Amino acid sequence: MVKLYDGGVWLVNGTELVEDGPDAAAAAAQMAGAASLDREEASRQTMAYSILEEHNTSGNMDDLKIKFDKLTSHDITFVGIIQTARASGLEKFPIPYVLTNCHNSLCAVGGTINEDDHMFGLTCAKRYGGMYVPPHQAVIHQFAREMLAGGGKMILGSDSHTRYGALGTMAMGEGGPELVKQLLGKTYDIHRPQVVGVYLTGKPMPGVGPQDVALAVIGAVFANGYVKNKVMEFVGPGVAGLSADFRIGIDVMTTETTCLSSIWTTDDTIKDFYEVHGRAGEYKKLAPGPVAYYDGMVYVDLSQVKPMIAMPFHPSNTYTIEELNANLMDILDDVEKKAQVSLDGKIPFTLKDKVHNGRLYVEQGIIAGCAGGGFENICDAADILRGTSIGSDAFTLSVYPASTPIYMEIAKNGVLADLMQTGAVVKTAFCGPCFGAGDTPANNALSIRHSTRNFPNREGSKVQNGQISSVALMDARSIAATAANKGYLTAATDFDVKYTKPRYFFDKTIYENRVFDSKGIADPETEIQFGPNIKDWPEMPALTENLVLKVVSEIHDPVTTTDELIPSGETSSFRSNPLGLAEFALSRKDPEYVPLAKEIQAAEKAREAGNCPLEAVPELKAVWDKLKKLCPDMDSSNTGIGSTIFAVKPGDGSAREQAASCQKVLGGWANIANEYATKRYRSNLINWGMLPLLIEAGDMPFKKGDYLFLPGIRKAVEEKAEEIKVYVAGDSCSEFTVKIGDLTDDEREIILKGCLINYYRG
Repeated sequence: MVKLYDGGVWLVNGTELVEDGPDAAAAAAQMAGAASLDREEASRQTMAYSILEEHNTSGNMDDLKIKFDKLTSHDITFVGIIQTARASGLEKFPIPYVLTNCHNSLCAVGGTINEDDHMFGLTCAKRYGGMYVPPHQAVIHQFAREMLAGGGKMILGSDSHTRYGALGTMAMGEGGPELVKQLLGKTYDIHRPQVVGVYLTGKPMPGVGPQDVALAVIGAVFANGYVKNKVMEFVGPGVAGLSADFRIGIDVMTTETTCLSSIWTTDDTIKDFYEVHGRAGEYKKLAPGPVAYYDGMVYVDLSQVKPMIAMPFHPSNTYTIEELNANLMDILDDVEKKAQVSLDGKIPFTLKDKVHNGRLYVEQGIIAGCAGGGFENICDAADILRGTSIGSDAFTLSVYPASTPIYMEIAKNGVLADLMQTGAVVKTAFCGPCFGAGDTPANNALSIRHSTRNFPNREGSKVQNGQISSVALMDARSIAATAANKGYLTAATDFDVKYTKPRYFFDKTIYENRVFDSKGIADPETEIQFGPNIKDWPEMPALTENLVLKVVSEIHDPVTTTDELIPSGETSSFRSNPLGLAEFALSRKDPEYVPLAKEIQAAEKAREAGNCPLEAVPELKAVWDKLKKLCPDMDSSNTGIGSTIFAVKPGDGSAREQAASCQKVLGGWANIANEYATKRYRSNLINWGMLPLLIEAGDMPFKKGDYLFLPGIRKAVEEKAEEIKVYVAGDSCSEFTVKIGDLTDDEREIILKGCLINYYRG
């Protein structure tokens, strides 16, 4: 089904693979009819290289400085981004910037605060020359596919699932500060990423959908980091047999592999997609050169992919549905054991009580958002469900078309009526089920979803309140098959269905009537509309010569998600209020974090005000006295005081900058980790002036509650020290070392200045 090559691979004429080795170049040259081949030159023949080269402004393809063509954000992130840019001198959006409203669009929490954010977005689009998509019109990524994507273009979004590679657009999801840089005319700076080929062959069997293929790939590459921070380039003869919607459905899920971006070969199918959407001029034929070299290769035989399920609590916890049904109790036992690691044993969790007469019963099905809400997914699901009923027991089914044009088309072609007749509820474009702001299941319930993630509590349950529900990821087709069997887990391949495959007709007048488009013309006379919840960022100090940090949280899960660092769901409504949102930081993972961080932050606030930090936090006096013996020159004028957390591998999942900024506004100066799950989380730490420290895996030289001393930390950052000495403030002040990893000169300066806002203020 999925095979990973151990090393590099040569792709000849887009179809033939040659595994790298001593004679590989010669063999590839012979197949291509070339006299000789050079590996470096062949690596420049990838689609990814050509697009990056076209957008690189550094003149050096090893150290890239990228300028994107377009930007996109949603209503959880755009307030913070624009507020940061305004504080840094923003006058006009220099490139097209689309503000969508698909996350905080139910206004169920906090009175007016969600709609206040929306009005902030609309008035900023007018003032600075952007585009504003009102609530319920489209989820961020479907609008981008329909109206923004273009062959050979690059788009940067403040959502991790910013992936439009199937349409020939290299797109990346990053934290808000990276969009701020683009808004201020700066660049996205990275080392040239490696490129891993994804070679598709064969054709999916009826009933297998894009989520099945995606989960099979995620299961093969996540744990081993095979594509981490690399570009996935989809090639091979299997691409041609996939519809545009099918490719899009695979592509959006590449985020869950921890790759940096994605790109696909394009053909007449993609050309037709652009024509249907009235943007034929945006199509560009993309293909690798005659001989391209890849740093790795994921080989996928589409004909061997079976309906898949990702069990709680991660998209990589994958099985075939056939395998799960055949080994139900054993797999559920394994899932429950893994769950207790994620849940820290705080609450009982079982799925075995859902086994009825040897079959797994689920209480909820959801087909939604940027992954599941596509036209083809919904129509195929309707073909399976037509003439059946979801029943009158606990099981419910909700379908969220990803845009109003899709909703309009299923209304016109009868699919909407077919779905509603079964008992399904069809709702408007909304990302809520994906991040806990809609359709939270009942306590102890299991939901199957064609959405993007199934992290702990991401569906909305609150462990701190004694609640737990869970999500398994599946394709829309198998969710429909399960619904037709009234909640009993069923693979779509078990149904003999004639898929009607109706043609899609896009109605652009919907957007013409409702979407505000400035056409890039700014109106500086427009007054920005602020609600009472929209707050400016607090002042943040520059990095001091030394740091004293209290360890206020210690997390030993194999991976810590951004949902655990700052929960989603109803807390999202507070994301235009930095201090208000920070109250929720780590609330589901470590409820002690916020009070402990604020307790030690009192010392730093006293220091900055010119008062004695030891009087603000009396326990600090004994620590200070010990450290003075080690470093007599330290005092409150040159030594900052704050907090840090340890996590094994933090930052998987969302691009949300608030996973870092909430720590920062609570006095956080650093994270300490064995590794960082994603480039985007590490970048968020840096852009908020936090040190992304690394420590070797093994026995911990410190514990929660310890004070750590980093003497000369500012000098270490300035002088690009490879290792940094840290002391645990105990009787003997034991010493250990950490690393900070690669930093660009600009990133060092951001950390030294204290945050990105300070950096741009000069």
